[in-house]
Amino acid sequence: MQASSDHQATVSDVRLTNITKRFQRPGQEDFTALDGISLSVSPGTFLSVIGSNGAGKSTMLSIIAGNILADEGSVEVRGTDLSRRPSWRRVGSISRVRQDPQQNMISALTIEENFALAIAGKSNRFRLRLPSKKSIRNMAAELLEPLNMGLEDRLSTISGNLSGGQRQAIAVAMAAIGDPAVMLLDEHVAALDPNSAGRVNEATERVVRQKQITTIMVTHDMNHALTHADRLIMMHAGKIVLDFDGPRLRDLGPQDLQEQFASLSRGTLSDATLLSTTTGGDVVDCQE
Repeated sequence: MQASSDHQATVSDVRLTNITKRFQRPGQEDFTALDGISLSVSPGTFLSVIGSNGAGKSTMLSIIAGNILADEGSVEVRGTDLSRRPSWRRVGSISRVRQDPQQNMISALTIEENFALAIAGKSNRFRLRLPSKKSIRNMAAELLEPLNMGLEDRLSTISGNLSGGQRQAIAVAMAAIGDPAVMLLDEHVAALDPNSAGRVNEATERVVRQKQITTIMVTHDMNHALTHADRLIMMHAGKIVLDFDGPRLRDLGPQDLQEQFASLSRGTLSDATLLSTTTGGDVVDCQE
């Protein structure tokens, strides 16, 4: 099943239109990471993105965030064309949580200090005088409380002394500052052990559901994608090859997805097996 055109007719928090991105490789032909993809995401949707290595998943997130610019096509967020704006001019409406906890927080700073920097970054104003400690603490506590990890009572803790799961959960809370139009989760639990990944996924869902933030999550965990997302797309070779939501999504299982993917990718089952499933607490891992 190809990507449904039904989503194009709805009001969108994110709309990609005919996005193409090529990368030059010395001595080789250019590599097409994204091949004319179009995608429209309705407000409040939790969208999971799965696919094989090199499918273009992270490149798509980078183009939405503005870390790289598309060669062709447009990026709109809530009706505003952001196609040529760099990432720093998108931070007010787009948040991103990366796979590596070190990229999401400064380890030498406390939780409170990381929140202070995140607040300043959201406003694009790194002033000598940051907001008052009281206002920072209040905001941090309000955003951390839904995580159910007790971190709202540990604001003076040095971030580097926290576990990877705690830091990723805090990164999600910081990404929710200012109620962004869209939150991008770039395999934000991939570096965690299964138990920590499960806790962070649960905490993430509580935050984005409570604040009704449109969320696009790249993941290899098909079980989580199938049971928690409102909509799921599968990418392969720079294209969106499957698009499911509602009852169509609920009727699918991991094996169904693998079989459909193998068929669409002309029998490359080895690519399909890169998608992980979670069974009985054990994760069959995959490469990025």
